[in-house]
Amino acid sequence: MTFNDILKESWVSISGNKIRSFLTVLGIVIGVMAVVIMVAVGETVQKQITDQFSSLGTNTIMIRAGAAQQAGVRTGNRQTLTIQDAEVIAQLPDVAAVSPVQNAAAQVIYGNKNWATSMVGVYPDYTSVQNIEIEYGTFFNQSAVRNASTYAVIGPTTAEELGLPKDPVGEVIRVQNTPFVIVGVTKARGDSAMGSQDDMIIIPITTLKKRLQGSRFPNSVNMITLKLYPDADNVLATEQLTVLLRQRHNLKDSDADDFQIMDMKQVMETMNTVTGYMKLLLIAIAGVSLLVGSIGIMNMMLVSVAERTREIGIRKAIGARERQIIIQFLSESILISFIGSMAGLLIGVGLSQGVGRFVMGYNVPFSAWSVILSVSVAVVVGLASGVVPALKAAKLNPIDSLRYE
Repeated sequence: MTFNDILKESWVSISGNKIRSFLTVLGIVIGVMAVVIMVAVGETVQKQITDQFSSLGTNTIMIRAGAAQQAGVRTGNRQTLTIQDAEVIAQLPDVAAVSPVQNAAAQVIYGNKNWATSMVGVYPDYTSVQNIEIEYGTFFNQSAVRNASTYAVIGPTTAEELGLPKDPVGEVIRVQNTPFVIVGVTKARGDSAMGSQDDMIIIPITTLKKRLQGSRFPNSVNMITLKLYPDADNVLATEQLTVLLRQRHNLKDSDADDFQIMDMKQVMETMNTVTGYMKLLLIAIAGVSLLVGSIGIMNMMLVSVAERTREIGIRKAIGARERQIIIQFLSESILISFIGSMAGLLIGVGLSQGVGRFVMGYNVPFSAWSVILSVSVAVVVGLASGVVPALKAAKLNPIDSLRYE
């Protein structure tokens, strides 16, 4: 028999029991569809996390003030870092740019509108560290930092919420009754691992510390953020930072670090590992549906062997070999699995793309693994679930089969 003959005969046999075949195919459709959707969910989550951390740059390092945790008590809000620490760090050979950072919540007023946002006090190098681009105007310079000037660079979301003009450079906003002149507006960047990058007001760090906060410790900061040169070794740079800061803070060997160093490259690698395991878990859960579907195919084929016992006997009586009987039943099993797998692939891709884009607003990546998986399932599940019924059919005695009613 040619391949076309086998395919036609398999189709005739399957279409002869439409309801049973439909329900069997439906089991494979649901299984493959579940796997495809779970793969899409895992890919989307991984892409969202990667994009958020990538926007910060893998050669970015953040140093937070305070020890991470001691004896179950979190001490991360202690301001153990200073502006001088940042200036000393800037002298390290692998550091391309560095900025001390001080964060504070603020209520901003423009005309008759007000908006709750976050104030970020920084150095001009903050733009290089955080890959910030300016849409309108410019960023303040180091002279503004020395003079504690009331200049502000705002995010596009903040500008929109305050009802500012499209190009608001030169407009005046007020924070705690202190007027600030807008000198620039950042380009839209969306959310990152550190929160919204479009809803903030960036000002000189000295202005925030002296004019708005009035801190008793004008040199202390929440965080120091820095960017390494592209060819720098993140691990070596982290070790150098640890040694430098421990020396500057006069810490003994027995003392714990009073700062936390976060290497964004290592964080992203860790997150990719975690999301990878999560994706495998989702696929494994969805794989249970495929297992149920394969059992359904095996059950159908076993019933088919029982119903076609006399037909098998006639085939053998006129010269059909065991190999031909096995091929016939395996082809039926694979055809059922193939139809279900392709239908499940199309439905799964359609649902994941449709729901992702039009309901959730996410750009769901299309994974080639979905196609490879569907084709593999069609072959593997078809063979695995059809081999037992095919062998059973091939081993039937032709005389007993012809007597079967």
